[in-house]
Amino acid sequence: MAAPMIESTFKSFMCPMKELRLDKTLACGQSFRWKENIPGTWVGVLAGRVWKLKQNENEIFYTTHSKSIQQPTKIEKCPPTKKRRKLTKMGTTEQMTRTIEEKHICCENIGIEGDNELNILRDYLQLSVKLQDLYSQWSLNDPNFREKSENFQGVRMLRQHPVENLFSFICSSNNHISRISSMVEKLCEHYGEKVIELDGQAYFAFPSISSLAGEGVEEKLRQLGFGYRAKYISSSARYLNENGGEDFLFSLREQPYEEAKQQLMKLNGVGAKVADCVCLMSMDKAGAIPVDTHVWQIAARDYIPKLKQSKSLTDNLYKEIGDHFRSLWGPYAGWAHSVLFTADLKKFKRESPDTKIKEKAKKKKVK
Repeated sequence: MAAPMIESTFKSFMCPMKELRLDKTLACGQSFRWKENIPGTWVGVLAGRVWKLKQNENEIFYTTHSKSIQQPTKIEKCPPTKKRRKLTKMGTTEQMTRTIEEKHICCENIGIEGDNELNILRDYLQLSVKLQDLYSQWSLNDPNFREKSENFQGVRMLRQHPVENLFSFICSSNNHISRISSMVEKLCEHYGEKVIELDGQAYFAFPSISSLAGEGVEEKLRQLGFGYRAKYISSSARYLNENGGEDFLFSLREQPYEEAKQQLMKLNGVGAKVADCVCLMSMDKAGAIPVDTHVWQIAARDYIPKLKQSKSLTDNLYKEIGDHFRSLWGPYAGWAHSVLFTADLKKFKRESPDTKIKEKAKKKKVK
C-alpha cells in the first residue's frame, strides 16, 4: 500500500489578475493537462510534481505533491546567451528575463534563490514578462485588440517542456481541446512514470522520447484511438531518439525562429501550424503565429478582408497572416494572437459579459 500523502500548505506570491488569469491561461488550448477539479483550483503535473494552483484578485497560491524530495529541476537546459550571462550579475528578478523587452517584470521578488518550486513556476508562467505593458502597447496599435481584450485580461503564454508541447500538438491535428486532452492523458498513463496518487487519482509524468520510440507504440496507440496520429507520434519519437533527443529540442531555443521552425517541420506530423505552436509555447519564439482555420477566420473578419475570397489556407496566405500580425503587434505578436484566439473560443464567448447581455436581450424579445 502506498504511503499516505501529507497535504501541503499553500504558499503564495503577489500577482494581480491582469497579469495572469488561471482560468483563461490554463484552459485555452496551450497545455492539455490542467484540470479544474474543484472550482477555482487547478491541478496539473509539472517537473515531476503534482501542482495545485488557485488565485484571488492579487495573489497566486500554489502547493505541490510528490513521492519524495525532488532533485533541483534544471529549468534552462541550454547554455545562456551572452545577454543572459550579463544578467546573472544582476538581481534575482532579472536573472531569468529571456524576453526581448527586458524591462517587463511582472511580479517582483519571486524567484528566490533556493526556492526551486517557485523558480519552476515562475519560469513556466513566464512571470518575467509584464503583461499589462504589452496589453497597453497592443491596444494602442490595434483598436480591435483593445475591444476584444477588455474581458480577456491576464492571458499569458506558458513556457512548456518541449517534449510535452511537441507531442501534445502532434495529437492536435484535426482535433478539439477535450479530445486532445484525453489523448495526452492516455499517453501519460501508458508511457509515463507514475508521480503519485492524490485524492484517489493517479498522476503520471509526460512520457520520455525513448518510451514513445519503443517497439509496438504505434500499434498500441491505434488501439487507444489515436488513429493516424499514432504513426506521427511513433516516427517522430524515433527520429528524435536518433538525432539528439530532448537535448536537440532544447537546443532549438537558441536557434533563430525560422531555423527552429524548419527543424521541427522535419518531424512526421509537424506542419507549419504545429511547428509554430511549439516555437511559441516552448521555444521562446514570442513572435511565432500559429495559423489554423480559426485564426484565418479571425484575420479575414477583423484584419484582412480580402482573405474572405480565399478558398483554402495556402502557404503564402499563412505567411501573409503571420507577417501582418507581427507587423501590427511587434515582438510579442504570438502572445497577442493567443489573447484573440482565446476570446474567440466558444467556451469563453458563452461566459463573456457581452454574450450574457445579448442572450438576456433575446429572451426579452421572445417574451
